[in-house]
Amino acid sequence: MRKLNDVLKKTGVEVYREITSVALYSMITSLVLVIVVMFMPLMVALVLLPLLYMPLFYGVCYAYHRKTERGKSRLQDVFQGALQGLGPAIVMGFFFVVMALILWSTWWYYGGKDGVGYLAIGVFQTYFVIMALISQFYTFQLIIQEKMGIFKAMAHSVKLFLKFPGYTLGACFQAFCVAVPLLLTVVGFGFLFNGMWAIFQHKVAFNVLNPEETKPATDGVVASEARGVSI
Repeated sequence: MRKLNDVLKKTGVEVYREITSVALYSMITSLVLVIVVMFMPLMVALVLLPLLYMPLFYGVCYAYHRKTERGKSRLQDVFQGALQGLGPAIVMGFFFVVMALILWSTWWYYGGKDGVGYLAIGVFQTYFVIMALISQFYTFQLIIQEKMGIFKAMAHSVKLFLKFPGYTLGACFQAFCVAVPLLLTVVGFGFLFNGMWAIFQHKVAFNVLNPEETKPATDGVVASEARGVSI
């Protein structure tokens, strides 16, 4: 199995080569995210994010997977993947919403109380939510690459996390370190993050699922120029 540093290097090269599709796919999904977050009431947004944003996010992951199979990126793969993965994406979306609500309600209730015990409960609940989220790092890729059902993929993702805890935590930490600067620029997040995440998550998961395989042809550094995207 490759080291995480090698996966990061390959991800960076691939993002550069596929910068057009990375920007286009990220922009489409982020447009939905901005509309829902900025213009919808909070409770409506919590429902619409799993129903609208998460399927498109899944579609970006699916589109990159299709690119690795076909060697060419197509915009229609995003929407095709969103339709194919509608059910799993919605389930994962509501899972994230529930985790966010648990975290918010924990600090809303215990954060205003005095005492070390209440603080300890808040910290434990936060740790629980973070670990639950990290344990689902591989779920989408298990559905896409291994053709698993959503609940089987969620269970297997937990097993992979427990089997490779350091690798998975390291991958999540690296993603977090990239996401924070992009969030601060706002525009950078909208134009880059989802496409970068799809590439990074695919390579991390492929490395775990195929530890003995040599890298596929589409994973190699064949050309340094950026590639276009087909409609």
